[in-house]
Amino acid sequence: MYLEHINLVVADIEAMLKFYRAAFPHWHVRDEGQGEWNGKPRRWIHFGDDHHYIALSDHGEGANRRLEGHSVGLAHFAYVTNNIEAVTARLNDAGYPIAKPGATEPFRKNVYFIDPAGFEVEFVEYLSDIPAERNFNQESQR
Repeated sequence: MYLEHINLVVADIEAMLKFYRAAFPHWHVRDEGQGEWNGKPRRWIHFGDDHHYIALSDHGEGANRRLEGHSVGLAHFAYVTNNIEAVTARLNDAGYPIAKPGATEPFRKNVYFIDPAGFEVEFVEYLSDIPAERNFNQESQR
């Protein structure tokens, strides 16, 4: 089993595409269309590759949850990369600063960005194929 897609309701699809194209330059718009959601028109797209994608719909209203708060909702989602420096450089070059550096861990590197809709996205590079090392957390060892 694996996660095929995540469906995000946003206000501006084009702004989201700018961010995710920088993160995933090999992804493309797989499908798109228009429809209605509970009486409100919306445009939607599926942006990804042959195996995974992000579904975006532009009928969003209001602001995303405050990430520093305690509201129920999505905290973040993460993607594994084999080159975190390249992802970070592409996002920085596209104008997206690092929102939060990851923890210093011996078997992984990670970094957090905030996409244009206010979703926190983590990118992680594992430095080991051993599950116990990949899941190692120095904080839990203290």
